[in-house]
Amino acid sequence: MKVLAPAKINLYLWVGNRRPDGLHEIESVMQAVSLADELAIGPADAVSLDVSPVGAAPEDDSNLVVAAVRALLRECSAGSGAALHLTKRIPAGAGLGGGSADAAAALVGLNQLWGCGLSKKALEKIGAGIGADVPFCVRGGTAGVLGAGERLAPLIVRGPLWWVIAKPREMLSTADVYARFDALAGPPAAAADAHDLADALARGDLERVGASLRNDLFGAAVSLTPSVAVVRDSLLEAGALGAVMTGSGTACCGLARDEADAAAIASRVAGATVATSLDRGARIVER
Repeated sequence: MKVLAPAKINLYLWVGNRRPDGLHEIESVMQAVSLADELAIGPADAVSLDVSPVGAAPEDDSNLVVAAVRALLRECSAGSGAALHLTKRIPAGAGLGGGSADAAAALVGLNQLWGCGLSKKALEKIGAGIGADVPFCVRGGTAGVLGAGERLAPLIVRGPLWWVIAKPREMLSTADVYARFDALAGPPAAAADAHDLADALARGDLERVGASLRNDLFGAAVSLTPSVAVVRDSLLEAGALGAVMTGSGTACCGLARDEADAAAIASRVAGATVATSLDRGARIVER
């Protein structure tokens, strides 16, 4: 079987205090997009993982797919072996949730292959122990995200949204960006009203959506990699209705009016990728 692993983008990210467990409280709006990795899964006597292109992601225990396999084995008595082949299209170190999307795809695919019978809610709970973005990547669509990523509330979106995604050559680690955020930040900034963005999404008010984009990690990321600001500004200069860094960077996404506008913006921004919003997360697309 083949499982699609869509990237996620953050349309809104407020970052609060660090919790006793070391994670930060967040309030976010995430959206799954058509840019996606693909995980092929077949039966085998043992668990194996290989990745293409070669070197695009690790094939050892540091890959979240391996963490997902182990987590599911602890919950599913029917679990055994599997041969997994991961095709990477989501760039690493970009804030697009590629590793989390791959882990979600492993949970969804192996749940079916092994006949575990676990609900999507159960898979989201398992995913929360793997990484903060994994529960959302299991669910997909558009959702408000609270806590450290484990609390999800689906949001209504009127019509598909077209995004242009661009990133500099540099990568950033989430840990480094949050460490710089903590070093730079005083008391947490007051959360803007994410309900305004949610209302704009539900009404299909693209101008308002563009004006409501937010990411509290932007300053920390730019202090580490100034080219992030250059990419964000290039999207705005190319005609995006709004542009924002996604996650901990370095990718930024710009909102277009429609597919044709997205193609035009992408042509003006070197190396940009056009993606549209999706209403589903990790899912089996072919047997």
